[in-house]
Amino acid sequence: MAHTFRRCSLALIFIIMWLLIKAKIDECKKGDVTVKPSRVILLGSTVNISCSLKPREGCLSYSRRNKLILYKFDRRINFHHGHSLNAQVTGLPLGTTLFVCKLACINSNEIQICGAEILVGVAPEQPQNLSCIQKGEQGTVACTWERGQDTHLYTEYTLQLSGPKNLTWQKQCKDHYCDYLDFGINLTPESPESNFTAKVTAVNSLGSSSSFPSTFTFLDIVRPLPPWDVRIKFQKASSMSRCTLYWRDEGLVLLNRLRYRPSNSRHWNMVNVTEAKGRHDLLDLKPFTEYEFQISSKLHLYKGSWSDWSETLRAQTPEEEPTGMLDVWYMKRHIDYNRQQISLFWKNLSVSEARGKILHYQVTLQELTGGKVMTQNITGHTSWTTVISRTGNWAVAVSAANSKGSSLPTRINIMNLCEAGLLAPRQVSANSESMGNILVTWQPPRKGLSAVQEYVVEWRQLHPGDDTQIPLNWLRSPPYNVSALISENIKPYTCYEIRVYALSEDQGGCSSILGNSKHKAPLSGPHINAITEEKGSILISWNSIPVQEQMGCLLHYRIYWKERDSNSQPQLCEIPYRVSQNSHPINSLQPRVTYVLWMTALTAAGESSQGNEREFCLQGEDTAALGQAPDRLAHA
Repeated sequence: MAHTFRRCSLALIFIIMWLLIKAKIDECKKGDVTVKPSRVILLGSTVNISCSLKPREGCLSYSRRNKLILYKFDRRINFHHGHSLNAQVTGLPLGTTLFVCKLACINSNEIQICGAEILVGVAPEQPQNLSCIQKGEQGTVACTWERGQDTHLYTEYTLQLSGPKNLTWQKQCKDHYCDYLDFGINLTPESPESNFTAKVTAVNSLGSSSSFPSTFTFLDIVRPLPPWDVRIKFQKASSMSRCTLYWRDEGLVLLNRLRYRPSNSRHWNMVNVTEAKGRHDLLDLKPFTEYEFQISSKLHLYKGSWSDWSETLRAQTPEEEPTGMLDVWYMKRHIDYNRQQISLFWKNLSVSEARGKILHYQVTLQELTGGKVMTQNITGHTSWTTVISRTGNWAVAVSAANSKGSSLPTRINIMNLCEAGLLAPRQVSANSESMGNILVTWQPPRKGLSAVQEYVVEWRQLHPGDDTQIPLNWLRSPPYNVSALISENIKPYTCYEIRVYALSEDQGGCSSILGNSKHKAPLSGPHINAITEEKGSILISWNSIPVQEQMGCLLHYRIYWKERDSNSQPQLCEIPYRVSQNSHPINSLQPRVTYVLWMTALTAAGESSQGNEREFCLQGEDTAALGQAPDRLAHA
């Protein structure tokens, strides 16, 4: 594209220059301009330019008044008084240079006498890399070559092809940038081993040069057309994704190569086949996967060139029965003395395991003591919740189903995951690794280490109150690992409750910790909603800081107080943060003194601004509670 644009642009420039030259050069009625040795010269040559007036074409008065001036384009380069002027010119650039001779008389404008254009160029270089091709059995022979450097002169190219029985074809190209010619003839396969010889010759005013001959046969230069009408058929009765690829080819094709890949892959699988006759079987394709298929053709095992690749065929392999097993986890919640809520969670199968679109999941709940199936449920979600008795031994099985069948069920026994204190992991810690990762480490339990079959690290966003709707995440770790990097659904400035479970065959122990991947000081402090007096002390109650303003895991609350209108430093009480705590007693206030109280919260990154201020006066034992004093705006 860029090459074609350059050729058109240069051709347009050449035409415009030619029109300008024709417009500037008059018919030379008043004189002549001669150039020696020639108006077409080799780069670096010297030329002599002469300008002479015809009789009675000078100035009207004495001839010495004639002043002849020689211009190179619009720049004056020489002048002489008299009827003629001679100038020697060197160092002309490649291309066309215009010289104009003018006559200057006293008290009159310059008169154009005549002009000449001098073309500077080079002889053509030997054309290189001559190659010929015939596209398709019914195509025509076309050849390309490399011209070498630009000659800057009109150059003619002649392409000649010689064949058996002294047959000769010839084609000429008069384009300044010619490097391609089509003979318009078709070579036929009657004599596939017959030799043909091509040669290209470049000629201009300064010389000529011919390429080395290029000799070839029909099989050497005929490039088949790309295969067409590519189709695929999947074998329904196959236990694996097998298919047959069909296509159409030209009649003389002997060899094909096939390439295929999943649409989301960069790597091609290649297959070479001989005498395929337009079909080939492919084995072991991944089920329920979109593939891309392309085919190329060749006439001979060793001669000639491959066709272009066919248009891409895209097709999806059929579904097959899922493989693998679901990763299932669960939570228990006591409802009352004889009922408990069981919440099951499971992760999606990978694409390679699902082998199709998962339509639903089947959950089976069984009471092991009686061996009776209590509940069977079909759900399209990846969680399921039910209420069961707190007595008995319970087990669940979960499997995934697509249109071809179901995966093997994952079976788990429901037990108290934190019941065995001896199995509880020790020294659990959670440290930020980066914006979206938390490194959880622990030490094995002191006793029962040999019974540990695996660890499960569970985490969910800390949400005071009802957390049944908060997504649960988990990963499994072998018993020899004592660390895990958690990253799934981890957001910065968010606190997570992290539990590490050590599981044996029939019991478990757990430890928990709070952790975040990134933190900063909370955006606000707790809001004090009530202060009550109880037997000489006060009980402060507050509203929790909104989760989105905590900016990480809270470590402490601070309660500040000082006497109203006092300039002294406030006293404070620091309370370790607990999720469910929203009140705390203070017993160091003096009776009948009005105090101002406020609260802040702290993360590992720092302390929040203060919350609202409340005034309180401890009345003594005669007064049970504070009247509702108005809040004062919090100070930064």
